[in-house]
Amino acid sequence: MKRSTLIVLKSLTWVACLAPAAWLVWGAATNNLGPDPTAAMAFATGLATLRLLALTLAISPIRRLFPRLSWLIKFRRLLGLFAFFYASLHMLTYVALYSGFSVAAMGNDIVKRRFITMGVAAYLLLLPLALTSTTWAIRKLGGKNWNRLHKLIYAAVICGVIHYWWQVKTGVLKPLDITIVVAALLLARPLTAFVERRRKARAAVAAV
Repeated sequence: MKRSTLIVLKSLTWVACLAPAAWLVWGAATNNLGPDPTAAMAFATGLATLRLLALTLAISPIRRLFPRLSWLIKFRRLLGLFAFFYASLHMLTYVALYSGFSVAAMGNDIVKRRFITMGVAAYLLLLPLALTSTTWAIRKLGGKNWNRLHKLIYAAVICGVIHYWWQVKTGVLKPLDITIVVAALLLARPLTAFVERRRKARAAVAAV
C-alpha cells in the first residue's frame, strides 16, 4: 500500500474514532444529551469501547483469510488505544458523575453491584495493554511475552459484554448485537488460524 493512501486511511480512522467524542461534546454544549446526560455519556462511551474492541479483534482473522489485507495490522494499535480512550471516559463518567470521586462509594459499588465489578475488571484488563502499546514496551517484553500479555483483550471484551448485559434491565436486548459480533470474532480466531495452517501446508506440499 502506498504511503499516501495509508495516511489518508489513518486520517479517516482518526475522524471516525473521534466521532462519538465529538457527538458528546456537541450534545453537552447544546444541552442535547436527553433527560439524563450522565446516562447518555456512560452509554455512548461504553458502546464506543466495545465497538472499537470488536474492530481490533477483527483485524487478525481478516488478515488470515485475506493475506492481501495484511496492511490492516497498521491500524490495530490505533483502534486499541481509542478503545482504551473511550473506556477511560466511561470510567471517568462513573468516578466523577456517579460516585462524585468518593472512594467509599466506589468501593461499596464494586462489592455490591455486579455490573460495576465486571466493568472495573474490564478496565483493569485493558490498562496493561494500553501501557505496553509502545514499540519500546514490545522490545522490553519481547515479542512472545508481549503477545501473551495482549491476549488479555479477550478477557477484557468478554467482561465488557457481561458488564453491558448486567447493566440493562431484564428483558432488554440492546447488548445482543455486540454480543453476537464479539462471539463471532472470538470463534473466528481458531477457525481462521486453522485455515491459515492448511493454506501453508498446501503451499509447502506444492513447493516440493
